[in-house]
Amino acid sequence: MVLPADSFIVSNRTTLTERDRNILLMLYQPLVGNTAISLYYTLWSYLDKYELLSNEWTHNHILTNMAISIQEFVDARIKLEAMGLINTYLKKGNINSYVYELYSPLAASEFLNNPILSTALFNNIGKLEYEQIINYFKVPKLNLREYENISSKFSDVFAFSTKPINDSIIYDLKRSRHRNLEILSKIDINTIVSLVPEEILNPNLTRDMKDYIYKIASIYDYDNDVMVELIRNSVGVNKKIDKKLLRSNAEKYYSFDHLGKLPSLIYKLQPEYLRKEVKDMSNRSKMIYLFETTSPYDFIKSKYKNGNPSNNDLKVISYLLLDMNLKPGVVNVLVDYVLKINNNKLTKAYVDVIAGQWIKSNIETVEDAMNIAEKEYKRRQSKQSKKAVNKEVVSNKPSWLNQAIEEEMATDEEMKKLESRLKR
Repeated sequence: MVLPADSFIVSNRTTLTERDRNILLMLYQPLVGNTAISLYYTLWSYLDKYELLSNEWTHNHILTNMAISIQEFVDARIKLEAMGLINTYLKKGNINSYVYELYSPLAASEFLNNPILSTALFNNIGKLEYEQIINYFKVPKLNLREYENISSKFSDVFAFSTKPINDSIIYDLKRSRHRNLEILSKIDINTIVSLVPEEILNPNLTRDMKDYIYKIASIYDYDNDVMVELIRNSVGVNKKIDKKLLRSNAEKYYSFDHLGKLPSLIYKLQPEYLRKEVKDMSNRSKMIYLFETTSPYDFIKSKYKNGNPSNNDLKVISYLLLDMNLKPGVVNVLVDYVLKINNNKLTKAYVDVIAGQWIKSNIETVEDAMNIAEKEYKRRQSKQSKKAVNKEVVSNKPSWLNQAIEEEMATDEEMKKLESRLKR
């Protein structure tokens, strides 16, 4: 956790332009939020007049400037790191020292052609605004069929009369630099390629194509088996994978399985600012730490021991994170609670009721989720105890209650006596 007294320096690893501001606002902000983009601009503002390096500052200075808490700062920073906009370096000491390296946002063409980023943006802002952004960055086309290119070539105008001054390449000059998105995928490209016959697919995939397959698998959380089928159906006549067709098939498959919805970016772990500081090693503190530092996918997977979670369970997890907008740590508590009280079954209808109650109660932290779950559990236990007592009372009922009574017909003499008594 960063402390306000910790120092930092901002280092610029790229060239930043006004065009980058538009890209950050229009393409990145819908994904990371305005606080993260504001932090990027603030770090940018600390650079010297050559936009190379800043003076040394304390974090208290930036917190005061942005009017945010230290937790909000850390949460915004890790979003920028995840999106490839900054690198963070730490030197530990009595007062920790940080270096924040700035990188350029991707060009609009790279961003919008990146299947992960474009899918997330589309799902966050909707079709209409997405198409408006596409049109904003589109280059107008001119019909040049009737024109001839008469531009001069370099060699037509210039010639070297002497030997060049320096043959060496200078690497440290300012230029636009980008950080790639670092994504760990659960698929194995070599296994996938080996399962597609060479008569269908040329096994020599380019690095670019492998990267694209990893991205598609990451977006939709597909495993090897699903990717094999998608690739089989996305190979062209030249035995090469058609990127557009692969993306279209992946989207259709996901859309069919998720009632027309597209995947969106979700934060896998509990946000830093909603975590509790660990002060002791009690079992409760350990449980809170586990819920906060484990992704819902990994948490539900741990319940299966050596197996993988069922599709139904994964749909419930996705529903809680995306549709109900619960925090990841809170989802872990809810899942753990439901499995314990519902015979290890994660039933959506059952989960839905509890999630709705927690949303109304504004549950965002793991500790609050555990407290409300404990109260609900005690209430259930109390109800069950009362039911058990009632059953015990019922078991002490008279032996004749609700028992069948044997009937005997009265004799003629008994009937005469009864009629005489009734007359009197």
